[in-house]
Amino acid sequence: MTYTIDPKHSSASFKIRHMMIANVRGEFNSVNGTVTIDGDNVAGASVDATIDVNSLHTGDAARDGHLKAGDFFDAENHPTITFKSNGTGGAGTLTLRGVSKPVTLTIESVSGEITDPWSLSRRGATASVKINRADFGMGWNAPIGGGVMLSEEVEIALDIEMTRTA
Repeated sequence: MTYTIDPKHSSASFKIRHMMIANVRGEFNSVNGTVTIDGDNVAGASVDATIDVNSLHTGDAARDGHLKAGDFFDAENHPTITFKSNGTGGAGTLTLRGVSKPVTLTIESVSGEITDPWSLSRRGATASVKINRADFGMGWNAPIGGGVMLSEEVEIALDIEMTRTA
């Protein structure tokens, strides 16, 4: 079965350690794509997803602007983030800032199919992955009191709702 990701009910979020004392979180509200699942064989699912970098928000407009600029996501030159699975568990290729790297999503849950009040067949899924932001060209940092402003590790969480394609 092929499902279309419902962008109104899906998101990709991230958290990163700030000044090595607390986490800062952000979210992308525009996630689109398709997921193909053969019955209950979630491990063999195929995912092709795109995130609009300009849908980023962290709750602080100045920080959002810096994150969308060249030091981080470089939205002007790389307006999307993509993930394409290879059909082996959560393994696939993440492309961020024009850099493609293999990653493996930890699939935390995939719901069974339900029929919503409008007679559409839906499923949901959650997954996560940790990446090193420097691997994708996000090397900006600043030294502070024996440490650095930002950790290299970024945790990414995906919450996806999908509608079966007719």
